[in-house]
Amino acid sequence: MRIWATILATGLLLAGCSDDAAQRRGVGSLALERVAPEAIVPGTRVTLEGRGFIESERALASLHLVGSLDGHPVDALIPATFEDAVSLRVKMTRDTMHLLGMMGTGNFDGSASVQQVFIADGLVDESLPVELTLGLHESLVPHLETLEHRSTIFVNDRIEVRGAGLLLGGDEGTTVAVVEGCFRPAEADACEPLPATTIPLTPTMPDQRIAATFPFSPNIAGIFPGTFEGQVHLENRHASGKVHESDAQALTVTTVPPRVMSLGSSGSLGSYVDVMGGGFVASEDGLTILHLDGTFVTDAGVVLEFDDLQVLPEVVDGNFARYILRETDGLGEVVDLRDTIGTFEGTVSPSVTFAGQEIRGSGHSVVFRLEPVKQVVWVQFLPTYVDSLHAFGLRALDSRIRERVMTVLERDYATINVEFRTEEPTDFHEYSIVELGGVDPNGYGLLGYDNTHGKDDNNERLYDRIGGQNARAQEGGLPGFGGVFVESIFTFSEHPPTGEPSSVASPVFDQIFDPFRPDLGSPVTGEDLAGQDLPTLTTAGSCPTEDRRLQMSCAVWALGSVIGSTTSHEIGHSLGLAPPFVTNVYHYAGDEPNRLMDSGGARPFEERAELDGQGPSRFCTGAYDYLRGILPTDEPDDRDGRPPC
Repeated sequence: MRIWATILATGLLLAGCSDDAAQRRGVGSLALERVAPEAIVPGTRVTLEGRGFIESERALASLHLVGSLDGHPVDALIPATFEDAVSLRVKMTRDTMHLLGMMGTGNFDGSASVQQVFIADGLVDESLPVELTLGLHESLVPHLETLEHRSTIFVNDRIEVRGAGLLLGGDEGTTVAVVEGCFRPAEADACEPLPATTIPLTPTMPDQRIAATFPFSPNIAGIFPGTFEGQVHLENRHASGKVHESDAQALTVTTVPPRVMSLGSSGSLGSYVDVMGGGFVASEDGLTILHLDGTFVTDAGVVLEFDDLQVLPEVVDGNFARYILRETDGLGEVVDLRDTIGTFEGTVSPSVTFAGQEIRGSGHSVVFRLEPVKQVVWVQFLPTYVDSLHAFGLRALDSRIRERVMTVLERDYATINVEFRTEEPTDFHEYSIVELGGVDPNGYGLLGYDNTHGKDDNNERLYDRIGGQNARAQEGGLPGFGGVFVESIFTFSEHPPTGEPSSVASPVFDQIFDPFRPDLGSPVTGEDLAGQDLPTLTTAGSCPTEDRRLQMSCAVWALGSVIGSTTSHEIGHSLGLAPPFVTNVYHYAGDEPNRLMDSGGARPFEERAELDGQGPSRFCTGAYDYLRGILPTDEPDDRDGRPPC
């Protein structure tokens, strides 16, 4: 018997594709290295680890299993979902498991590979197979081997479970710890019986069934110090409703009062202040408050005494909390977080309330520095940005173009307290986002557009998003979609891929990019990049050129400069430019050379691309002074050579 799992999408039926049935791409970079977990139940999300995985917008992926299930032949394609370039996910439903075997259970022995079908042309790429064994089960019975923990713990400290057969959550169901026993408060003689408490387990690894943790929750014995004596057993609660129990293991622990062990050394408006310690309780269960006692001295010499200044942190878990520096809470109510710089020296102590109980821990000595306001900007390169590089024939130069974009941004905002990131910030709660995409979704061919709501004088909002769709902007008759749109840069071509040339078209644009455009030249390939390193330009005096390697460097310089300068311009808008504090005016009047916040028509391609002796564009003197005022740094100012406003 031959059993097939099929995928039907974009007109392709992928059922038993072979070398005869489909042309194979043979890229060679696709590889499958790991499949987990090995034990599967209905609802399991199987992890496929490897390399060379392609975004779902460009290719359809599947797990190809060839072998036998309890002696019955299997040759099956099972849909896989793209996570990133090194991981895919496969959801094993009950129906999928039945496609692998008539009973949907048993042991599969054979090989696995990843198959990708490219949507654009239907070509197929498949990795080399790896041998594996999978167990398909209707349900799993948990086994509790050991409970690992310290003898003295804080409330909400995690206890590690070692065993087998644990559920991984999601559509599988959940493994829970059932804790029962008695509690003896500190300095008491009697151990008072407690009702059984059920606490969900968190797998230590998302695709491993042998280890998990659960917190010693305040629901078990409250928050006061004392000793718990009892036992723990596990229950697998499957989504199907089936429940299986493990044997029990003894548990004895002594709990101690909450405590702060460390506090972040510095922060600024909108940032997180990390607090490490123990015994913290999250707001859904109770309340954790931090109490500050000590002296805050501003850099201007003003002294403020804090006598039990209370701040409310966000509790992540029992050992970790984060306080957000906001103007409307705690510290922000007594100190101007925008205009004040200074140092706090004193103690911080936690107090915890839960179910009518309240306890305060001892103080911990800290020194904390309040820094000037910083604007953190997350620069997101969207998949559509990558697609647009194909139109330029420069996809192979993506990383170099990104580096040039970031270099331009950092240069444009040098000596202004702005920090650019290419990964999502984790140390700031309030940060702005700018999206770099492909085609202008507004349909206007804009190079960039700040779609944030209203002019943000003084940068009151630290969390603007230049991107996505803003319905409020559309209600006012303005374009709703924001960001930087790379494909619109073809507006500078005298022969754009689509449409007619614009009034701002430049022959220099075509001299730079025609050698690589798929419709006119030869796109950059890995062969072009082999051997000698590509030169990194520090000036574009040699551009354009007839030398292909140098042509690639010129293209990186020019495209990265245009994208970077456009991004700087749109971020400038989100910060309140230009000019600041003038309602409904967004660009400076006239046309000064190399003035960054001029209107689009006043900024030719050569200026944006920093070619032919033009550029770089800069903030004019008034705009620069405004930005230095709202985002100050200790660095010396850089006013020389800036154009007038």
